[in-house]
Amino acid sequence: MHWADVLAEELLKDNKKHVLATGITPSGPIHIGNMREVLTTDAVYRSLKEKGAKADFIYIADDFDNLRKVYPFLPESYEKYVGMPISEIPCPCGEHKSYADHFLMSFLDSLKELGIYPIVHRASEMYKSGMYEEAIKTALDNTERIKTIIETVSKRQLPKQWIPFNILCTSCGRITTAKPVLYEFPFVEYTCECGYEGKVDIQEGGVGKLPWRVDWPARWKILGVTYEPFGKDHGAAGGTHDTGAVIAKDIFKYPPPKYTTYEFILLKGKGAMHSSKGTALSAGEMLCMTPPEVLRFLLMNNQPNKHIVFDPGLGLLSLVDEYDQLERVYFNAEKKTKGMKDLEKTYELSQPYEVPKHLPHQVPYRHLVTVVQIGKTWKDIKKILQRTEQIPNDMSTTDEARLKQRAEHVTYWLEYFAPEMLKFEIKQKLPKVDLSSEQHRFVTSFLDILSSLEWDGEHIHNAIYEIAETENIPIKTAFTTTYQLLLGQEKGPRAGYFLSNVDKSFVLKRFKEAVK
Repeated sequence: MHWADVLAEELLKDNKKHVLATGITPSGPIHIGNMREVLTTDAVYRSLKEKGAKADFIYIADDFDNLRKVYPFLPESYEKYVGMPISEIPCPCGEHKSYADHFLMSFLDSLKELGIYPIVHRASEMYKSGMYEEAIKTALDNTERIKTIIETVSKRQLPKQWIPFNILCTSCGRITTAKPVLYEFPFVEYTCECGYEGKVDIQEGGVGKLPWRVDWPARWKILGVTYEPFGKDHGAAGGTHDTGAVIAKDIFKYPPPKYTTYEFILLKGKGAMHSSKGTALSAGEMLCMTPPEVLRFLLMNNQPNKHIVFDPGLGLLSLVDEYDQLERVYFNAEKKTKGMKDLEKTYELSQPYEVPKHLPHQVPYRHLVTVVQIGKTWKDIKKILQRTEQIPNDMSTTDEARLKQRAEHVTYWLEYFAPEMLKFEIKQKLPKVDLSSEQHRFVTSFLDILSSLEWDGEHIHNAIYEIAETENIPIKTAFTTTYQLLLGQEKGPRAGYFLSNVDKSFVLKRFKEAVK
C-alpha cells in the first residue's frame, strides 16, 4: 500500500471528515524542500477524497512573521525593515502589494501548475480580522501555565517579563522590539527599543501576534486542523510540536492533529536548502526545468521519512528517465523491474490533473538535450524528431504540447543547470581548423561514403569506426575531427547519434569545405 493510503487509512479510523493543513513563511523564494510539506499533504488529501472522505486542504501563508535579516537576495536598503511583518514591507520588485506577496504569488502559481488548489489563509488577515482574538485572550490569561509548559518541555528559559504575545510597535512597526510592561485585559502596555512607550488593545485585530510555539496550536483549533505534516526540526525532542501538543490540549482544549514528520530534501553539494542563505532551488526554477509530474514523482516515490538528495545537474536526467520508465510500466509498455513498489498509485499521484488514458509519446530527456541545441526553435526540433522517426508525423495535439513543454524545460535546464560538458553549438561557419594528414584522410574517406550512408546513429557510428580502422587512424582523432568541424571544440555528444540529428546535406557541405 502506498504511504499516502496508509496515512489516509489512519486518519479515517478517527473521523470521516478532515482538515489537512500546511504552512510556509513566504520570506524568500519557496524551494522544493518546502514543497515536500505541501505535496505530502496533497497526497494524503487525494487519498482521503478517493476513499470517499470529506476533506479540506488549507495552506496558511505565515506573512505576519517578521523579516529576520537582510537576505543575500535583498538590497541593503531593506535593513530598515528588519523586524517588521513581511506583509507590511514593500515588494522588492514593486509589482506586488507587499514583500510577502512577492514570493507568495509565484509559489501559488507553482501550486496551480502542480495541480494543487488549497484554501489559502494569510496569517496577517487572520490576525487583522479578529480570528485570533479569543486565542490571544486565552493565551494571555494562561501566561504562567504556558510559560511553565514551554520551559518544562523545551528545557529553555524564558525572560521574566515574557508573555505569549509579540506586540506590534505603533511607532516603528516592528514586531520584535516591544517589551511588555503590564497586561490588564484588554490592554498590554509596552516599551520599545525605538524609544516609544504605549499600549495596544488585544481586541483590535493586527496589534500583535502569538509567538510561534503558541500560534501553531492556536491555529489548529481556529481552523479545525486534523492533520499536518512538518519537518524533522519541528519534531525534535522539546521542539515546537512537543510544546504545541501540550498547549493545544491543556490551554486551548483541542486534540493535537495527526501528523507526519518528513525528512529534508538536500541539494547535492550544498546540504539542506535555505532560501535565506542562497542555497536553495525554488519551486519555480524546478518547474522551469522539468515537467510538474516529475517534481510530484520525486516526492510520491519516496516515503516522507526518507531524505532525498536532489541533483539539479546530471541527476535531473536520471530522475526524468526514472519517471518515464514508471510511465511505460504503468501502461504495460515495459515490464516491472525489481524495487518498483506501489507503482500504480505512485504514477497516479504524480499527475497534476487527470491520469492519461494512454501512454504519452515519449522522447528521452537525454535525447532532447542534444536535439534542442541543434534545432533551437520548436519547428526545427519537431522536424528533426520527425526526420529521425522519434515522433510520428500525425502526433496528437496533446502529445505535441507535452513534448514541446519538455523541450522548453530542457532548454532552461541547459542554460542554468547543465554541466558545461553537455553544452554545444553548431557553428554556422567552418571553424578555423588546421587538419593533420590523419584528419584529412578521415574527412576524405567519410565524404566518399557519406552520400550513400544510411543516416541514422548506428550506421554513422559504425562507419566512423570502419574508416578509422581502414585508414589506421585513432578513433579519438576521428571523433575530435567531427566535433572540431561542426562545433569548434574537441568534445561533444556521441558522434553517430549527434550527426544523425544534424541535416545530412549540412554535414556534407561542411566536410567538403574542410578539405578544399
